[in-house]
Amino acid sequence: MIALAFIAALCVVCSAQLPAPCESPKQWTGVRTLIDPSKHFFEKARVAYDEENMRTRFTEEIEQGKERDFYDVLHLYATKKEYRLNMKTKQCNVTTLTRSMRQVGVPMNATYLYTAEIGPVQIPLEHLTVAVFAGNYTEDNVKYMSYVTTPGCIPVMDRYSNSITGYIESHYFDIKVGAIPADRFTPPPECTKDEEY
Repeated sequence: MIALAFIAALCVVCSAQLPAPCESPKQWTGVRTLIDPSKHFFEKARVAYDEENMRTRFTEEIEQGKERDFYDVLHLYATKKEYRLNMKTKQCNVTTLTRSMRQVGVPMNATYLYTAEIGPVQIPLEHLTVAVFAGNYTEDNVKYMSYVTTPGCIPVMDRYSNSITGYIESHYFDIKVGAIPADRFTPPPECTKDEEY
């Protein structure tokens, strides 16, 4: 009888624990949409994300108001370089990165908020369970909320806000987890012409 009471108490304690921040995949490719409603800004980008080697690549289609631009943006955080190629004009800007790489997924210091179902839960295979976490990036005083699948910890959506950028929302889809060929992180030839001489 005592053993049964102990097991029942253990089950209550275990079920009352809140989920801890999970570890999102360190390497993946996919698509991101980014929205800033206050600036009438919309971006759709193909993404190559490599947290292990501290690098990202975005092939962006940007709409701001009636303007539309296309960019190939490579961030190499280990060498603190950004290559930004305007795909219309072929103009490339190489700049020094002044911020560190921001993790996509759930930072380890995040606080669990809730779990939710996206889609109709009564139809098998037509819904997705997400865990929602929140916190602050102290480097630039950004408040965030991260939505990730559970299980799997695959990024679904991020929301960011601070006094400088305002409110920004990112959605992730078509994610393929796994190693990315190194040539995906080679700077565009238009950006390295001057370096060859």
